[in-house]
Amino acid sequence: MTDPAKPTAVGELTFERAVDELERIVARLERGDVALDESIAIYARGEELKKHCERLLNAAEARVEKIRLDREGKPAGTEPLDEA
Repeated sequence: MTDPAKPTAVGELTFERAVDELERIVARLERGDVALDESIAIYARGEELKKHCERLLNAAEARVEKIRLDREGKPAGTEPLDEA
């Protein structure tokens, strides 16, 4: 059983849960009703969450880039996700 007072390790969060927590942190900081010490702590947690989300997005993008189908619908190689 997890301790509700102890937050989940950032690396264990799914992308969706990390974004949700990050949004809640941003909302609390924007309201300005958080003590200075707590603001610093949750800001640091927010930075960790942001980096975790970036890592997950980069990994997902790399997987998508590896997929390219030929005319028969079979994987044929890789191509960049965003072609300009």
